[in-house]
This record gives sequence, C-alpha cells and structure tokens, in this order.
Amino acid sequence: MRVIGLDPGLRNTGWGVIDVSGNRLTYIADGSVQPDTGNALAWRLRELHDGLMEILSLYGPDEAAVEETFVNRNAASTLKLGEARGVVLLAPALAGLRVAEYSANRIKKAVVGVGHANKDQVQQMVRRILPTCRLTSADAADALAAAICHAHFGATEQAWRRGAAEARR
Repeated sequence: MRVIGLDPGLRNTGWGVIDVSGNRLTYIADGSVQPDTGNALAWRLRELHDGLMEILSLYGPDEAAVEETFVNRNAASTLKLGEARGVVLLAPALAGLRVAEYSANRIKKAVVGVGHANKDQVQQMVRRILPTCRLTSADAADALAAAICHAHFGATEQAWRRGAAEARR
C-alpha cells in the first residue's frame, strides 16, 4: 500500500509518500507545495489544489493521511488555514483515495512516543524510521510523520471495520 501524508498550510503544504508492506516502511519522496504568496487567496488555493493533484498523479498513492489543524488565537489565520485544509482534504478525495485524519498529538505519539514532542524530535525519528528520506522541509517531515502514523493505525482501523461488517452479517 502506498500512503501520502499531508501537512496542510497556505504558505507551505508538506507532503510525503511511503510504501507500506506489513510493518516495513519504505521512503518514496517528500516535498512541499508553495503557492505564490503574492496572489489572491482564491488563486493560492487553486495553486495548492493543482500542485497536490500533480503529486497524487505522479506517485499514485492508495490512501492519504492528513494532519488535523488546531485553532489559534488569530481568527483570520485560522480561517485561511481551514480553507487550505479543505483543499488538502479535497484533492485526494477527488483522486478516489480514502482520507484519514490524525491529530498532531496522535501523530507525534505514533512517531516519537510522546504526544507533545517538538519538531526536532519528530524530524529525528522520521529520519530513523525512514533512513533514506531527504526531508526537504519541516512541513515535509510532518507529512511523512502523518504517513507513518497512518501506516501504524490504518491497518488496525481497517481490520476493525472488516470485523464489524462480518459481525453484522
């Protein structure tokens, strides 16, 4: 199974792709989509969408994992981030992928073992788990961490859904 992790942002949306085979994780690629900050919001969202669709087409993931965002004190910034996050959720859905969402604490706990780990700790563990990764940015590291989290929890959630479906029969 190929998983793309996505870390939403209006300036930088990180992405990272891994292959999952049982408990073996293999790094494929990472990067970020960076819409032109000089453009109007609608055009930045379009650039984000187009960039994500290009990456989805290029790497052909089977599932997507998206980091949930938290509300901050600045309402305008939170709203803009929410709009970017909507595009980040929409793009893989348009490509026909199952999209899972994970809180930042759950991702950090899955990768580092501590829900309140800092960015350096996350990056160090991503490098340890995926020794061939490039880590082009902190946003890409967060996206790879989301993909790793999904690799750990996604199979379990699928097994639970299959078991529940069989129990209903």
